[in-house]
Amino acid sequence: MNASPLSRRAVLAGAAAGAALAAAPLAPARARAGENARETPYRWRNVVIGGTGFVTGVLFHPSVRGLAYARTDIGGAYRWDDRAARWTPLLDHLGWDDWNLLGVEAVAVDPAHPDRLYLACGTYAQSWAGNGAVLYSEDRGATFRRTDLTVKLGANEDGRGTGERLLVDPRDGDTLWLGTRHDGLLKSTDRGATWAVADGFPPSPSASGQGVTLLVAAGRALYAGWGDAGGGTAPNLYRTTDGTTWQAVPGQPSGASAKVPVRAAYDRGTRELYVTYADAPGPNGQSAGSVHKLATTTGTWTDVTPARPGGDDTFGYGGVAADARRPGTVVVSTNNRWAAVDTLYRTTDGGRRWTSLRESAVFDVSETPYLKWGEDEPKFGWWIQALALDPFDSRHVVYGTGATLYGTRDLKNWAPQIRGLEETSVRQLISPPVGEAHLISGLGDIGVMYHERLTASPSRGMATNPLFGTATGLAQAVAKPSYVVRAGWGDHGNGAYSNDGGRTWAPFEAQPDIAKSAPGPIATNADGSVLLWVFVHWDGTKYPAYRSADNGASWSEIASFPKGATPVADPADPTRLYAYDTDTGSVYASTDSGRSFTVRATGLPSGDGQFELVAAPGRSGDLWLSVKWNGLYRSTDGGATFTKITSCRASYTLGFGKAADGAGYPAIYMVGSTEDITAVHRSDDEAESWVRINDDRHQWGWIGETITGDPRVHGRVYIATNGRGIQYGEPV
Repeated sequence: MNASPLSRRAVLAGAAAGAALAAAPLAPARARAGENARETPYRWRNVVIGGTGFVTGVLFHPSVRGLAYARTDIGGAYRWDDRAARWTPLLDHLGWDDWNLLGVEAVAVDPAHPDRLYLACGTYAQSWAGNGAVLYSEDRGATFRRTDLTVKLGANEDGRGTGERLLVDPRDGDTLWLGTRHDGLLKSTDRGATWAVADGFPPSPSASGQGVTLLVAAGRALYAGWGDAGGGTAPNLYRTTDGTTWQAVPGQPSGASAKVPVRAAYDRGTRELYVTYADAPGPNGQSAGSVHKLATTTGTWTDVTPARPGGDDTFGYGGVAADARRPGTVVVSTNNRWAAVDTLYRTTDGGRRWTSLRESAVFDVSETPYLKWGEDEPKFGWWIQALALDPFDSRHVVYGTGATLYGTRDLKNWAPQIRGLEETSVRQLISPPVGEAHLISGLGDIGVMYHERLTASPSRGMATNPLFGTATGLAQAVAKPSYVVRAGWGDHGNGAYSNDGGRTWAPFEAQPDIAKSAPGPIATNADGSVLLWVFVHWDGTKYPAYRSADNGASWSEIASFPKGATPVADPADPTRLYAYDTDTGSVYASTDSGRSFTVRATGLPSGDGQFELVAAPGRSGDLWLSVKWNGLYRSTDGGATFTKITSCRASYTLGFGKAADGAGYPAIYMVGSTEDITAVHRSDDEAESWVRINDDRHQWGWIGETITGDPRVHGRVYIATNGRGIQYGEPV
């Protein structure tokens, strides 16, 4: 989910060695409860889209039929429920302070103890991110204990599709190994309660950010891949047979096509280790790769590469899985192959001959139509590094892409095996007051979707004409809800409008030149007669805003509009629009339909942080300012003056929904804090009092992007998450 916004291809393709690593005492992985917060019970579910993010790893349990786990780069881990044929999320309990742990770097299971599960969590290895942690479960992820590390992990960094980097030692179930990006190889002898740097592992701690790329057991030997072996001439695969002494594996391949060991799988029947290689860790940036196998009993290496990259057909190799039931049967995946399209290759004779599965594949994406990407047929996929073969069913193969998991039971017919797994990063939400859809969403990587039902993936898939990668703006005319506009990163236009409430779209007839490289938020006034489009580059550079009064046929610059501010339409008066300048802490207002803006209130919070100006529905000039760390401010005079709301300590995002029975003001929904805990709150009395409506089991990490209530159903609320899709809650 860390794709570049520059093109559809890119969007669809986002301590020292001796330092002691003392672990925190094992404790339940849950949030702090606010002592004074009132709570009301809610039922929480995902709005169904189906996948929509990079599945970085899939692991079948080797000794339990139907048990599998999946990891994602920013959306947590999941357990497969074979009877229900769906995934169960395991990390929704992680709260606001632990958002960095929603990225799962690696998964490990204990073959001898089927209920044991280990997760290495940590999304970013940057200085501003928290350290990683290992979560340990004795009940397959129903509950966890947690060990905090003193090192960082990088589940959303380059190389996140390699692995697994976490391994239970087959000789001793109490011993675990963890490969890190910057701090070498770690070892635990007490099931993850404490960790220390492993003695005898030759490479120095990594500066480039790959470090140990994989750990795999082959018989009683352990192998570790090293992703920082220079130009491909230094050893990058190491082995230990005693758990103490590590040595470079003799005779291993070298060169650019074998620079980075990506994944490895052991064929127990033939005692051969298969390793996929590339010239970069991926998922982007690979142009060369190979597949080699090692006969572990003789030390003989054999090049078994199915197809060699070259010319315009550049790619690396990614996933690899060995059939536990049929010796010599192995499946590998290509990765970052754009010219000829990625595929899976399968061999039944130890790599002498390979068959590509792409050409005979038949896809059924009727359950998740967005996977057609606006075309007639779905693609085989991209970013294929997660690959698994069911140890109890040789024809059950699953592979992950940048958007979904595909599975087959016959090696020909494929369908998304994705129910329950939702990983979208959500940017905008609209709940229309009338019409078929209760929700329209703007999303990272997959544009805009029109949700006819909350319990099924949108039948129209992604909004097309044009097709976007990431949506940057979404707005509806309050007095004319059939009119909706959107903006985003697209190859064939960056803005579009709909006259049927978001069912179908047409591109703006024209757009400012800056739109292609810096599309930003977009707004329409109450009656849909005026558009305001703001331009902000992905690197943060702000540009002048533009206005259109002819549905996007022509545009004019608004010199008086504060650069980079998000325009807000007055819901009752089409001549009024507003904006908040975070640089100066000033509210701007227009009374001439956006032709000009003047400063109104000043002296409000400013600088770095999170700010959101929201207009209360059905009322002219009723504005609410949500401010990270500073709470809420309200204006009832169109932004001329603001009063601080004393019931709120911090606010990240604010939205409105249908009023409670007998109430004269819309319900207010807020992600913020009234006491000590950051949570989801609702107020039915104009913010005089609040009730917490989520609980410690439903927190989803960072959820501060946007929130909105349903204008037709009191109590229903929609929450944007950064990796767990759209959550919606209703009172029990």
